[in-house]
Amino acid sequence: MLGLMSSWPALLQAAEPAEVPTVHALALYGDPALPADYDHLPYVNPEAPKGGSMISAAQGSFDSTNPFIVRGTPAAGSMQIYDTLLESSADEPFTMYGLLAEGIRLDPQRRWVEFDLRPEARFNDGEPVTAEDVVFSFETLVTKGAPFYRAYYHDVTKAVAVDEDTVHFDLGDTKSRELPLILGQMQILPKHFWEGRNFEAVTRDALLGSGPYRIAQVDPGKRIVYQRVENYWGKDLPLNRGRHNIDRQIYDYYRDQTVALEAFKAGNIDIRVETSASNWATAYDFPAMEQGLVKKLMIPDGQPAGMQAYVMNLRRNKFQDVRVREAINLAFDFPWLNKNLFYDAYTSTDSYFENSEMEATGLPSPEELALLEPWREKLPSQVFDEALPIAEPEGLRKRLAKALELLQQAGYTFKDGTMVNADSGSPLNIEILLYNAQFERVAQPLLRNLARLGIKGNLRIVDVNQYLNRLRSFDFDMVVGGFPQSLNPGNEQREYWGSEYADRPQSRNLIGLQDPVIDALVDAINAADTRESLDTAAQALDRVLRWGFYVVPMYHLPATRVAIWDKFDWPEPFPQYNLDLSVWWVDPDKAKAINNR
Repeated sequence: MLGLMSSWPALLQAAEPAEVPTVHALALYGDPALPADYDHLPYVNPEAPKGGSMISAAQGSFDSTNPFIVRGTPAAGSMQIYDTLLESSADEPFTMYGLLAEGIRLDPQRRWVEFDLRPEARFNDGEPVTAEDVVFSFETLVTKGAPFYRAYYHDVTKAVAVDEDTVHFDLGDTKSRELPLILGQMQILPKHFWEGRNFEAVTRDALLGSGPYRIAQVDPGKRIVYQRVENYWGKDLPLNRGRHNIDRQIYDYYRDQTVALEAFKAGNIDIRVETSASNWATAYDFPAMEQGLVKKLMIPDGQPAGMQAYVMNLRRNKFQDVRVREAINLAFDFPWLNKNLFYDAYTSTDSYFENSEMEATGLPSPEELALLEPWREKLPSQVFDEALPIAEPEGLRKRLAKALELLQQAGYTFKDGTMVNADSGSPLNIEILLYNAQFERVAQPLLRNLARLGIKGNLRIVDVNQYLNRLRSFDFDMVVGGFPQSLNPGNEQREYWGSEYADRPQSRNLIGLQDPVIDALVDAINAADTRESLDTAAQALDRVLRWGFYVVPMYHLPATRVAIWDKFDWPEPFPQYNLDLSVWWVDPDKAKAINNR
């Protein structure tokens, strides 16, 4: 798959590298906000003090420090020991600035991209980071890593070490604007460390990276500790100034979220991202909060809300009929949940690109129709003729009445209070697989409503490792799944929805979609050469996915709920698009007050 240095002359099929200007950053659209001589990112405090620790809770267990492979359950935070060629700014939609790479050359026809590595770049054992390490990383990840990497770098056809500090990638799909940028996101592995080791084997070793943190302690299943690297090669780069301020990043594991919450209240955990509206409303009334030692933050989220949903597995025959899938959707009663369980904190999710210009609304635009019309015979008529959001009956009674009608149309009938297939007599049973008992109270109302339709449902709650194994082998009826989205969707959409990933273990095509229409629309997203064409392609994909009723959309909050023991400081305002904890620091006086409480 990869070329050797001797094949370099054959690669010069587009503009000569010497003819292409070298730049410090790449933006998906437009120009980078920061000039080549920028001093630091705009949302950092360049004088932030170093020191202290941050203890976070992780759920379940772990048995591996290798986050790149199919096998094992990786430890929380295990990516932070690795540097990448480029790194994004949390204050821009999608701009990548040089980290390991000090210079970037992108062919005007986008047929290749080159990165010049910083000569001072070092792994944390003192060995230099070279172009051969980059080629090794690419080859290893796409051939031995999780399916994600094959999807993400699908259109990279060759990687070549031109010299010790220059790496060249040939790009097979010249239509993809994001491909050069996402190449820059690749974690760079040390070739000398992995030679003689089995990359695909589960390991608990303190693996080697070049990043600002190293693995300091591994207690499998219980705790992993990362220590800030004092002599980190990149600590004085403008990109890193004022970042990576906390000395020790600690992840303690809890099998139960209730226990983790109590650990936070006791001061054994420093920071908690709260996912429960009920907890946020009622569970933080304890002495330390009253004394001002604990804070609750609502941090705005500038990214699309994405899709959290009950995912139906199309590999199960019971879900093949779209009328069955729509009937299950109708049994989900969000207004009741929001009022009775969530303190009216959430908004119902409709779109896979909720809260963005990529969300499809109304009838298809002429630009959408240009993408959809070639597939008219393969698409339901509603895609063309009915406006979004989908108009469903209001009130649970009317929704269940329509659901019953759909099930009857799909060939099901009542028999002794059970919904059965009229031909085979097989009952329509559904199991929801969970690993988090916190979701049980959310799932039970759906199961009760399905029972009113004669559909027998049950919950199966398993430990994290068993859950991951069943997910990897697609051994489930329904799960609670997430399809997070950025402002610039791209190659990851192949793994979410692409036919080639439907039967690939551990892929994120949980639904099991194998649809040429969806494949073509994903290709259109990746081929978009303007912001407008990207929005249009995403809207068309969103429209087709929604009329397929492949998932039961749940709800979202356009912010992140964070509870902290008040020993941290951070610059304000927060960056526009992402929460970046790397710019936080520990205030020694505040930490002392908390320790002396």
